[in-house]
Amino acid sequence: MSIEAYTAKAATLIEALPYLQAFRGQTFLIKMGGSAMEDPELVKKVMRDIVFLEVVGVNPVIVHGGGKAISAAMQEAGLEAKFIGGFRVTTPEAIEIVEKTLSDTLNPSLVEMLREFGGKAVGVPGTDVFIGERIKSTNDQGERVDIGRVGQVVGSQKEKMQEALNANIVPVISPLASELGTGKPLNVNADLAAAALAKDLRAAKLIYLSDVPGLMRDPAQPDTLIPSINPAQAASLMEDGTISGGMIPKINSALDALNNGVNKVHFIDGRQAHSLLLEIFTKSGIGTEVTNAN
Repeated sequence: MSIEAYTAKAATLIEALPYLQAFRGQTFLIKMGGSAMEDPELVKKVMRDIVFLEVVGVNPVIVHGGGKAISAAMQEAGLEAKFIGGFRVTTPEAIEIVEKTLSDTLNPSLVEMLREFGGKAVGVPGTDVFIGERIKSTNDQGERVDIGRVGQVVGSQKEKMQEALNANIVPVISPLASELGTGKPLNVNADLAAAALAKDLRAAKLIYLSDVPGLMRDPAQPDTLIPSINPAQAASLMEDGTISGGMIPKINSALDALNNGVNKVHFIDGRQAHSLLLEIFTKSGIGTEVTNAN
């Protein structure tokens, strides 16, 4: 390797230095979802980057999804995966599969990957963290309908998670909530669960790792990526239809998080190698940040 190549590597480390200094001891809430969770090699790369965060003094907290794995498990059990208004209809039979897939397959595999790279991690069932209430959804006819054991987060129990953070262990949390009053499990939207927990933790960053590069003015044109927006600009983009569909609840949750103690929200592509580190430790970043700054 040439001296120029070594110098370029050193320059990268120097560029990261102020961010490393600023973020030491800060909590980052990382939500993992989308097709970035389907490829084990991609997941391993993300887990290695999270171990890097842990080593340099950041406190990562992971909330993971698992929609496609759950749909596959339901199909194998002879149950149809049905969605209304973007929410999975979750019957008593379905919630058993949801819980089993998350707790017995996905969550342990993420924990094991973190440990393989020398990190310290522990799986925490979402039912030990999130408190939820059942919700209804709206069908195509605009009618409110029952969608089963599906909930929204109304509170959190941070004891187990805080114990892990105090011991410099990464908590890996599944998107399930304990129903207020009954204690029964509820299936919750992982994006919204992550935002709710980021607010409770007053996280420095809420990071959505998914299968899109960020917010784009034209989804078909990657070069239309919007690097940074504030709440007023986000509202304008929703009004003119640039932000639409499933991105609307994500943006609304991001804005709610910003209004409740979270410093910045990031949307990045988990399929891009080291996207997490590039977004956090470089000046230009790689995705979209949502910030209160003008």
